[in-house]
Amino acid sequence: MPSTSFDYAVVRVVPRVDRGERINAGVILHCRERRFLAARIAFDRARAAALDPALDLDEVERALAIIPRVAAGDPDAGPVARLDQAERFHWLVAPRSTIVQPSSVHSGICEDPDAALQRLMSTMVLTPSTIP
Repeated sequence: MPSTSFDYAVVRVVPRVDRGERINAGVILHCRERRFLAARIAFDRARAAALDPALDLDEVERALAIIPRVAAGDPDAGPVARLDQAERFHWLVAPRSTIVQPSSVHSGICEDPDAALQRLMSTMVLTPSTIP
């Protein structure tokens, strides 16, 4: 299969927005040419709690859990999930000043978008405590 370009953003948890400390918790990857949009999440509750012991970890997990569903176009994930793939990606990576934030969008080249997503998860997000 020939190589193709993709765009991605890292999903970050910022327990205290005023402090700016963050934990990488997932990746959203969009490959328009292959009609691929997916997100994977791996939240390290212990790391987040270390940055802010008062953080509602269950609420953060609920917010993170919706991201892969919106990326997949799950109709039960709300009206944004019913947008076309490019619109969903742009909505997911739009800048926010909330506890769950996307990074800037970056680009890459791959032969297999799913393998690229897994590679990004391995290098950008997973730690020994989050590896399934």
